[in-house]
Amino acid sequence: MPRTLGSILILLSFLHCAPARALPPPPLLLESPNGRIAFTLAMGVDSVPTYAVERDGRVVIAPSPLGVQFDEDDRIDRGLRIVDVRHGESDGTYELVAGKTRQVRERYRQMDVDLADPQGRTLGVVVRAYDDGIALRYRLPLPAQGDLVVKEDLTGFLFPRDYACWALNLGRFGTSHEGEYDPVDASKLRPHHLLELPLVCRTGEGDVTFAIAEADLDRYAGLYLSGRGDGRLGVEAKLSPRLDTPDLAVRLPRGEVAREGHLTPWRVLMLGDSPGALIESNLVSSLNPPTAIADTSWIRPGKTAWDWWSGGLAPDVPDVPDVPDAGMNTATIRRYIDHAAALGLEYMLIDDGWYVGSTGNGRYHPDADITRPIPQLDLPALVDHARQRGVGIWLWAHWKSLQPRMDEVFARYRDMGIRGVKVDFMDRDDQEMVAFFHRMLESAARHRLMLNLHGAYRPTGLNRTWPNFLTQEGVLGAEYNKWSRRATPAHNVTLPFTRMLLGPMDYTPGGFRNVTPERFQVSFAGPQVMGTRAHQLAMFVVYESALQVVADSPDAYVDANGVLAPGADFIAAVPASWDETRVLAGEIGEYVVVARRSGRDWYLGAMTNERPRTLEVPLDFLPAADYRATLWLDGDAPTQVRREERRIDADNRMLTLPLSGSGGAAVRLAPPSPRIAATATAGDAH
Repeated sequence: MPRTLGSILILLSFLHCAPARALPPPPLLLESPNGRIAFTLAMGVDSVPTYAVERDGRVVIAPSPLGVQFDEDDRIDRGLRIVDVRHGESDGTYELVAGKTRQVRERYRQMDVDLADPQGRTLGVVVRAYDDGIALRYRLPLPAQGDLVVKEDLTGFLFPRDYACWALNLGRFGTSHEGEYDPVDASKLRPHHLLELPLVCRTGEGDVTFAIAEADLDRYAGLYLSGRGDGRLGVEAKLSPRLDTPDLAVRLPRGEVAREGHLTPWRVLMLGDSPGALIESNLVSSLNPPTAIADTSWIRPGKTAWDWWSGGLAPDVPDVPDVPDAGMNTATIRRYIDHAAALGLEYMLIDDGWYVGSTGNGRYHPDADITRPIPQLDLPALVDHARQRGVGIWLWAHWKSLQPRMDEVFARYRDMGIRGVKVDFMDRDDQEMVAFFHRMLESAARHRLMLNLHGAYRPTGLNRTWPNFLTQEGVLGAEYNKWSRRATPAHNVTLPFTRMLLGPMDYTPGGFRNVTPERFQVSFAGPQVMGTRAHQLAMFVVYESALQVVADSPDAYVDANGVLAPGADFIAAVPASWDETRVLAGEIGEYVVVARRSGRDWYLGAMTNERPRTLEVPLDFLPAADYRATLWLDGDAPTQVRREERRIDADNRMLTLPLSGSGGAAVRLAPPSPRIAATATAGDAH
């Protein structure tokens, strides 16, 4: 809706201009295409630029600072004047090869502002307004001499009141980016906190929710947030420091900086009418460049069996004599391949321990050879065995072993018939590691290899530019059941509204040793999971990941007589990539209901925290046709699954889902085929 003069005057009142000085120029305004979001850039005291964001005329981000600090005594955030303003807009579509939506509409308005400082340098501020958020980035000036260096990002996000937020305080740089997003009032965020993205907050006005994120991270350092040192409500930017010069975050050789300046990553404010609306957003992906990969036919989302999580368990395979780790051998991996084929999984992921020098504990060994299998593993025979059964092989690799010979290793894997690589233990997002990510994705694409990144910083939208990047960690997932009690049902229903907003996450669902939280016991081999089996099944729909790693051992899904365990048939049926996503209901940390479409079929996943509840789920998004609903519901015990069939017709567009405490539900909605529908009509005539 259009801005009013009164609204602009209110914004001007924030500037506190000294009466003796000349009035600043009027604020610059950029509105989203639907008119609901307004971004304002204003010049205040000492010609300091600030920005503010409103939604439906209500302030979401109060006037907040802009600017960059280059080194200790050089910053560009005051004494500035507007010298040029350019406007543009775009409305188009693009396709995601894999993800939560096949076709994405990209519609925005853009404002490009040049701010000149007293030294004659120009800082560009590029702003885009989408219907689901605001993004801004800087165009850093080419230095007069020497390298372009950046010490700090001076961008702030000031809050007009004490928001209810969810934050992951990592506390330090150089981590695996794994932890809980805990509820916290904005007034409790401290300067010594180092907050992971996204920071998610409720405004307190209706259900309006926002998330602060980052997109198009390239040739730069990763972004964090901290509470403000001046005590004001809100957060400020922090950049991951370089390892060689920790007092700097970014160093770019002068020859690598374009004459028109260097574009930083986007600072993103996702906005929605509810927490669930943020899950549906593709804003982070849209802010990345389109892919240059012309032929993407080799990029195939899917599900994979996995040997590491269960401890390589395969009770029907005898131990191999004289092998320290009986799980990493030809017989065991062959069993997992057969399991993948029987359950209709597209892949088998062979994890740490398969190559000479990898010991299964994740440690880096300089003498390791990630192209040479251990003697106990006949990898060429296993690749051939898998190929005959329609199963592709993925391999694990430590990034330090991969880095010095990346192209050679990827070429060898391609020639061996490997389909994808799980690269692990990066555990950083400084400028050098960010550059490694991009080199790795480009090299893997050249050799037609898909990637799963573990020990990785949170997503920044790379799945648009590099669709061979299917999924990644940077999430406290099911592996934590092996050594802690941290993967709780409440945590599981917080992730969709926090970490998952940024992109795919390799939680590794499908644990079938289900117990109540009270009865949970830590076990490294054959780990248990808190909550019901239907809670785990729902993850395959709720959690976005174009490579769903089915965590448990073969015997957990199929018994010795070949009978599927309750719920295994849903894992066999559910896709890993989607044409459309809708969030039907949910509250952060309480419950969530997500619907995703693949072709004509819809799948629903519903999860709750430790509290039981019955959900009335509206299905009015379905086309007019009748649907056959197959439901996998909570049973009388955590490992039990109650399977039901229902008919959803034009007069009944509501689905009742009873969820046990720590429970869930999985649903498949399939329209009848034309032949079946015609037969039913003929039968009704008799």
